[in-house]
Amino acid sequence: MAALPETDTEVLPEISEEESSDLDQPWHVIVFNDPVNLMSYVTMVIRRIFGYSREKAETMMLDVHQKGKCIVWTGLKEQAELYVKQLQEHQLSSSMKKAG
Repeated sequence: MAALPETDTEVLPEISEEESSDLDQPWHVIVFNDPVNLMSYVTMVIRRIFGYSREKAETMMLDVHQKGKCIVWTGLKEQAELYVKQLQEHQLSSSMKKAG
């Protein structure tokens, strides 16, 4: 039987700069237009999830309606994932992508 080295410390893989910068890089939450939801409903959901004023939510809803999509929030990846999940639970088509 081979002898084990005297140290029993575990060697962990190094996290590359690219991986660690992914955690710090901001992410966009995007809402897409769909033919199902009423504009008033989209406005209400944006207000409820993000706490935006009626004016800001209406402006975002109009961007979704007229341009086909709108970035509704930018920030850390984990929070972006939560927001996308909440939007999808309200039947809004949404996704996230890296900012920049």
